[in-house]
Amino acid sequence: MKQEFYNFKIKTNGQKLYEFTDETINWIKKNNFKKGILNLTVQHTSASLLVQENADPDVQTDLIKYFDKLVPMNNNLYIHTTEGKDDMPAHIKSSLTNNQISLSIKDSELLLGTWQGLYLFEHRLEPQNRTIIHHFIGEI
Repeated sequence: MKQEFYNFKIKTNGQKLYEFTDETINWIKKNNFKKGILNLTVQHTSASLLVQENADPDVQTDLIKYFDKLVPMNNNLYIHTTEGKDDMPAHIKSSLTNNQISLSIKDSELLLGTWQGLYLFEHRLEPQNRTIIHHFIGEI
């Protein structure tokens, strides 16, 4: 049994989905992970993690539009507005999605579906520096 950690950094540039599937798969292959669990954690309260379709970019556009309608950027609706109109909406969106995802690795492959990818869902409008912790537990 082995454990490995990797801090993957993403520089975002506004509210959208940032795919990091290839970087994660490359880390798995580089370390020769055979089977186990990979836990991903984003260390921020205004961004989240998604496993989502990676074939049609319209899915990402529709997700952003849906969450913007569900949680509008209107400071009149919130008390916590310290960092601007996206402040509280970003926290709400983050609470409705995931800050951690656990995935399986089998035969050195990350078990994702055919059209699935790993995404950081940035909820802020301004550029951010985000960290996604990769924690592998399993066999090499």
